[in-house]
Amino acid sequence: MSQSEKYRASPPAPGMAYMSAELKKTIDLAESTVTDDFDERSWDMVVSLGLSRQLTTGKTLIELARAGHDDIVVCTADLGRPTQVIGFGQTYPDRYFNFGIAERNMIGAAAGLATMGLTPVISNYSFFLALMGVENIRNDICYTNLPVKMVGTHSGIAMGFYGTSHHCCEDIGALRAIPNLILMAPCDGNALSSALRTNIKHPAPIYFRAGRGREAVVYDKEFDFRIGGSNTLREGRHATVLAIGNLVKAGLDAHDILKAEGIEITVVDMYSIRPLDLEAVRDAAKRGPIISAEEANVTGGFGAAIAEVIAEEGLGTRLTKVGMPDAYSVLGPPTHLYRHYGLDGEGVAAAVRKALKA
Repeated sequence: MSQSEKYRASPPAPGMAYMSAELKKTIDLAESTVTDDFDERSWDMVVSLGLSRQLTTGKTLIELARAGHDDIVVCTADLGRPTQVIGFGQTYPDRYFNFGIAERNMIGAAAGLATMGLTPVISNYSFFLALMGVENIRNDICYTNLPVKMVGTHSGIAMGFYGTSHHCCEDIGALRAIPNLILMAPCDGNALSSALRTNIKHPAPIYFRAGRGREAVVYDKEFDFRIGGSNTLREGRHATVLAIGNLVKAGLDAHDILKAEGIEITVVDMYSIRPLDLEAVRDAAKRGPIISAEEANVTGGFGAAIAEVIAEEGLGTRLTKVGMPDAYSVLGPPTHLYRHYGLDGEGVAAAVRKALKA
């Protein structure tokens, strides 16, 4: 039995990408070491990163630059390829700055570039940007209220078995407490492109919290990604799921699961975390229980922000928070971790059932 036959006889777990010849045909393999002589499931970093199609930062910034945004410059800390901005560097090498593993220097330099009238866009893993660099984001960018745009990728537990050093579940709690900073969470590639295209010239600092680029597609086209906005994607009368990032698709899956049981839920993409769409929260409270859903620590996170609105405005509804517990994640492939922590459709559906029974 060949290696390919053995692989097909024991397929990967649900949710894991099957590295096939057909799939590779859709990826730019110009810089890959994998040739046709390799087993079809073979891969290298180029092949793997080619699957991260929802990381549209580089593509969108190239389009903006070609449209006349000559002020855009890109900063990264040795992560141009994993965060998919390497293409911008190849197209505009004099406007692309790789700082190596010096994230704090990168943030300070981006602030300096902004004082010169440029529009810096930082693209980096969220842990190294939002957590390691939180002091510099606060002091260099936000205290001076500079128009630096930051894209933190691989948020939450998206790095899976890379471990705690690469997980980023505490960023929402830290960043939403920093004055002047706008915090947003696009859930897929079209949302990320919309976020950048809509807000690239906004005069304040903005942090876009993104995933690892392998998220399911939620939006079939770009839209007006408004600060303080949200999108209602499904409507139902029994409960409301207010979700961000990867959990938007989980909320949609939960909607379909529960519909078969006669339970109708509203699902809202609350992509603007700070400021929140207050009207969306008020409307949800009128409908019944609210379930917040996030790939982040529920302590101080998005759900906590929803709880604050409910308490401060006396909305009188029950809130159930779906997210990471106040603990460090176990290690494993991301899809396995999502199932383990209930960050998928079944997990959100279970939270809705529990809320309706309370």
